[in-house]
Amino acid sequence: MVTNKHPRILLLEVTGERDFPKNFYTLYHTHLYCHKGSIGFLFNDQMMECKGGQFLFWFAESRLSGLRFSKNFKAAVLLVEKAFLTDNIPDQSWSINAQLHSRAYPVKTDITTQDKEKILTNFKRLNERFLETGHRFYEEALKLQMRLFILEMWHTFANEYEQRKHSLQTGTLYERFIQLLQRYCMQHREVQFFSKELNITPKYLNHLCKIHSGITASEWIQRHAKERIIILLQNKKLNISEIADEMEFSSRSFFTRYVKKLLGVTPNEYRERLR
Repeated sequence: MVTNKHPRILLLEVTGERDFPKNFYTLYHTHLYCHKGSIGFLFNDQMMECKGGQFLFWFAESRLSGLRFSKNFKAAVLLVEKAFLTDNIPDQSWSINAQLHSRAYPVKTDITTQDKEKILTNFKRLNERFLETGHRFYEEALKLQMRLFILEMWHTFANEYEQRKHSLQTGTLYERFIQLLQRYCMQHREVQFFSKELNITPKYLNHLCKIHSGITASEWIQRHAKERIIILLQNKKLNISEIADEMEFSSRSFFTRYVKKLLGVTPNEYRERLR
């Protein structure tokens, strides 16, 4: 059971919900390799499923509910405490794209035998490093292993990420909108920009999104902007003005008002809660 002093790393063999720590999805980022069976869940208001031979990644505090497991379900699960992972991300530019991609596509389906071995080896190495508390340079070594783990996982799934980017030109209008949103939500937060890129009206784009996902284009844009702002605010190396500039807000005060509307708190108040 996880307490206030919960472990930063947990490696588990899981056959059902009872094998997870209580409230794990609020405390940990979840990496799951499904050996057999399946796990179904509601993610961002969409029903999804991860089957045998597939990989699953959930961010801590994801909009996750309705977990259901098949009778023969078995998986290897690596849980990483949310702040520990966030504080050790090695490349912020790659991180933003990778995070937005995983928030839209948490299940990775094209897992080769080689990918499987890499994933399970990375799980084992990070856990072993965490357990080696007698190491003279324990904290430094553990942080380096965390960064290496992230780079290895990014490398494993880079091809899938690139393939989805290429679908921008060949997918349906809805799929192309989602790809455009992942690419441009840093600078553009108006439906008109995306509808113009797709050569359709804003009204029709909202209609398409409503049909495919149950929410409008405006709501999708807000969600992506919110996620990106949270990612940037969690990066302690950036000050508020730098984040506002990076997202091309006209002023820091306008950025502050926008964040207050999305998160219910100002950027500074949000950062205070992270301490």
